[in-house]
Amino acid sequence: MSTETNAPSPPETDWDKAHDSAEFKELRARLRRFVFPVSALFLLWYLLYVLLADYAHGFMSTKLVGNINVGLVFGLLQFVSTFVITGLYVRYANKKLDPLAEKIRTDIESEAK
Repeated sequence: MSTETNAPSPPETDWDKAHDSAEFKELRARLRRFVFPVSALFLLWYLLYVLLADYAHGFMSTKLVGNINVGLVFGLLQFVSTFVITGLYVRYANKKLDPLAEKIRTDIESEAK
């Protein structure tokens, strides 16, 4: 039994042209303007946490409330900062990236027809 269909093949898309377009270059630039600085800040924040945990035992073991110390708060703030970054990225993507990506997609689909 053959599984061949007579459906037409999808039209060819010139991906090199789409990749070289001004809109795509702008999309990449916008993404990089967010991702690189935020990644660098988060890595510095994480490195600070690791260095303090390794070399500043007295500071990190300072009790704040009951058995909660600075090290625990810093550790929990690592998780909080991850969620904050995710929220910031979603807001940035919705505002700056998605409209341009939608325009690029629409242009590619209209050219392929």
